[in-house]
Amino acid sequence: MKKIYLVRHGESEWNKLKKIQGQQNIPLTEKGIEQAKLVGKRLVDEGIEKIYSSDLKRAYDTAKIVGDMLKIDVIPTKGLREINFGIWEGLTDDILKSKFNKEQELWLKEPEKLKIEGAESISELQARAMQEINTIISDNNVNNILIVSHSATLKTIILGLLGINICHFKNLSLKNVSLSIIEFKQHNRVLSLLNDTNHLKESI
Repeated sequence: MKKIYLVRHGESEWNKLKKIQGQQNIPLTEKGIEQAKLVGKRLVDEGIEKIYSSDLKRAYDTAKIVGDMLKIDVIPTKGLREINFGIWEGLTDDILKSKFNKEQELWLKEPEKLKIEGAESISELQARAMQEINTIISDNNVNNILIVSHSATLKTIILGLLGINICHFKNLSLKNVSLSIIEFKQHNRVLSLLNDTNHLKESI
């Protein structure tokens, strides 16, 4: 049975500052590095065979820490990057509320309807991410695959793999280094774990 392990990157410098990152190349914090080690420790006995990652630093570095622990090379790819947030990238929540109040409200309530200047829509993000994922899962010789990516990207992948409408994007939440698992059973794809961070209880 094929299993896809989905991990969001560790805490980044802009997560800490509550800034919108999008495709900006922001590094992990020290806490983020420790978080990556903890999720790596959790995955040691899962029989992971391949690791794919967004090529953005915060995701790739998370994947590399895990990969070193599992003795697996990481395959970075642009297809797993975070959503391009256009003119919102680098803005804080406070600036969004003051300058883009209506748009931010739409993002929270009906994100599939939002179109920001210079940005991807979540439908465009999903099309890009699913093209990458479908290529990855087409390898019938590999069963246990780890994907390290970003919150918005992973949410669209989960919905895409399960055949759930993109309008439910707003109903998912993924914390830093959370683990979600999708199992490919004979007749269905099953979400067997979502947004789990029990591995962080060991420290931090």
